[in-house]
Formats: sequence, structure tokens, C-alpha cells
Amino acid sequence: MSTTTTAAPAAKTAPAKAPRTKLSTPVILLIVAGALIAVAAVRAITGARDVTSSGQIGGALQMAVPVGLAGLAGLWSERAGVVNIGLEGMMILGSFFGAWAGWQHGPWIGLLAGVIGGALGGLVHAIATVTFGVDHIVSGVALTLLAQGATEYLAKIWFNTGKAATLGGNPKQSPPIGSVPSITVPGLSPWLAHIEAHHWFLVSDLAGVLGGLITNLSVFTVIAALLFGATYWVLWRTSFGLRLRSCGEAPVAAESLGVDVYRYKYAAVIMSGALAGFGGAFLAMVPAHAYNEGQTGGRGYIGLAAMIFGNWRPGGLAMGAGLFGYTDSLQLRNGGPAAHALLLLLVLLLVLMAAWKFSRKSYRQAVLNAVFAGLLLLWFLMTDTIPSEFVSATPYVATLLVLGLSAQRLRMPKADGKPYRKGQGK
Repeated sequence: MSTTTTAAPAAKTAPAKAPRTKLSTPVILLIVAGALIAVAAVRAITGARDVTSSGQIGGALQMAVPVGLAGLAGLWSERAGVVNIGLEGMMILGSFFGAWAGWQHGPWIGLLAGVIGGALGGLVHAIATVTFGVDHIVSGVALTLLAQGATEYLAKIWFNTGKAATLGGNPKQSPPIGSVPSITVPGLSPWLAHIEAHHWFLVSDLAGVLGGLITNLSVFTVIAALLFGATYWVLWRTSFGLRLRSCGEAPVAAESLGVDVYRYKYAAVIMSGALAGFGGAFLAMVPAHAYNEGQTGGRGYIGLAAMIFGNWRPGGLAMGAGLFGYTDSLQLRNGGPAAHALLLLLVLLLVLMAAWKFSRKSYRQAVLNAVFAGLLLLWFLMTDTIPSEFVSATPYVATLLVLGLSAQRLRMPKADGKPYRKGQGK
């Protein structure tokens, strides 16, 4: 008796995906150089000198720091798997407690109080989401509403009576806070200002950018920049960071390897609150020198948008925050002519985007980008300035554009926002 065997059909293998190419340092430098040349050309063509002035760049850096810190706070939390919509509330707590301690004891104590206030907000969010399993979005929204109500109530008690009222406090504003120390590079800053005043193509623009980065630079800004570098090193170069990120990718697997997932989630969310509190205290003490009701202005949510644009990494997050800070500074400086000049820059970017989409055979998107570029060019040619109402909206329009352009390349942590209970993998 003979038996015949038939070979099993070969399993179909899915085509291998092309590996994502990471931008190398030379490529990043070329992109930055190209962007600077494009902005310099726009400045030369339109005559809008404020586009690359040191004042505009310094203001952009100042406005970018709170958004960047909020985004960094969201990065810590979401890398551990906890969505933190409550960043706005934590920033409110940071601005209020930072101002409350700052007008009495100086900016450094105020910064510490703001960080502690934000960290307490993070602790509440961690208890609700990690320990009790409350939906992350619900907890974050509730925390923001609670922070708004509590600070409005406390402001009426603490800022509207006694010495605080005598020094200018009222139910919606704290007394003035002392100035935060600033740094100006001696010799170099005046030299760069001298070059900027000549308005040479590219050279003066570069001098304006560098001058804005080293003139009257708040010490708190320097600390914030160091926190970005420290975050990258801790989360991507240490065993602690590896364990924390594993909680946001595969918490069950991390627990099976002996990682205390709850402890790492708590650490991440409390750190998230502390960073958001720093951002709120920065708002109260650097640009404004006082707490004002509604001071955060949705920057906690915009920080989340910057974090998403940065693909949950510090470098891209900093770029997103910088874009918002630039447009925010533009509207604060009443930059109607400069905003009008940026229409031309936006036309150039849309044309480049259309060409890139066409090269990738995304013809529909290429045509759409080209049509928008044509409409914006027509707007630019037929007007001399932009209405102030539109200039005021540019930071939020920029946020929407950033999210729209980055939506196709995002990769969030796999377990971000998903419920997790200890021992659920057993």
C-alpha cells in the first residue's frame, strides 16, 4: 500500500514594508538652511522686516516655552500609556500657585510652587486613571474644570484682600511678581544687532534669529531647554526610560518581566503635572509678571497638538511648539504686515507640498495643495495687509495646519489610553 503526500501550499508572505528613513543631522541642517533662505527671500520681497527681527524671534521663543513644556508633559504621560487631557488644568494650577508664592517670595519660590501645584494635579489624574480606572478623557476634563473653579474661588480670597489688594491684586489678577533673571551675551548681542540693522539678505536675517535667541533670554527658558534634553536622555537612554515606555507599549508584557507598571505610570503622570505646572508658572512670571484669569488660553491643548506633531518625541515637539510660538508672537506684536508676508511663504510651502505629493502619485492631494497655493497667492497680490482678527487667529490656524500635515506619519504608543489592571495578563 502506497501513500502519497502532497506538499502544503507555500504560505503567502506579506510584502516587506520599506523601512522608514530617519532624517540625519546633515539633512536636518539643510532643511533649516532652506527654511531660513525662504524666510529671508520673503522678507526681502515684501519688506516686512519683522519676519526675522530679533524682537520677533525673542517673542516667539518666549511664547513657545509654555506650549513646549505642556507638550513635554503630555509626552511623559502618554509614553507611559496615560492620556493627559488635563494638561490645561495643571497649567492653570501652576500659574495660580506660582503667582501666589511668587509675589510674596520671589520668582524662584514661585516656580517651585507652580511645579508642586501642577504635580498635585498630576497625582489626582494618576489616582483616578491608574488606581481607579476612570476613563482618561473624563478624568482630564474633570481635572481642568476643577482647576478652573478652584483657582477662581481662591483668587477672590487670596488676591482681593489684605496686602495683596493693596499691591494691586483683585479677584482676577495677582499682585505684580518680581522679574526673572535674564541672560544677554555681552559683545555678541550688540554686534548681531548691528548686522541686523543693515538688512542684508540672509546675513541680517541670520543675525536677527541668533540675536533673538541670546538677547534678554530668561533663565527659565534655559531651564526649559535643558528639560527637553534631559527628557530625551532619560526616556531613550536609560533603563528607567525603557521600562516607562514599555508601560505605554505593552504593559502586560512589561509586568511579566517584573516591571511595576502602576509605579511607572504614577511617576510619569506626576512628572507630567510638574512640567505642565512649570509651563503655567512661566506664563505668569515671564511674559506677564502676574497671574490673570484665563491666562493659559488653551495652551495645554495646543501643547498636546505639538506633541502629536512631534510624533511623541522631544525634537519634533520642539518644532511644533516653535511654530505656534512664532505665530503667537506675531499677533502679539500686531504683525499685520508680517503676517501678510507669511502668506507668500505659505504659498511656497504649499507648492513644494504639491510637488512632493505629485512625485508620490497622490494626484488628488497635489491638485488640492496647488489650488490652495493659487488662492493664497491671489489673496497676497490683491491685499496689502491682513485684518487684525485673522492675525489673532494665526496661532490656532497654525495648530490645525500642523496637525493636518502630520496626520499621515503618526505612530502613538500602542497602549496609550487603554485600560490596564494589575495582573490582567494572568
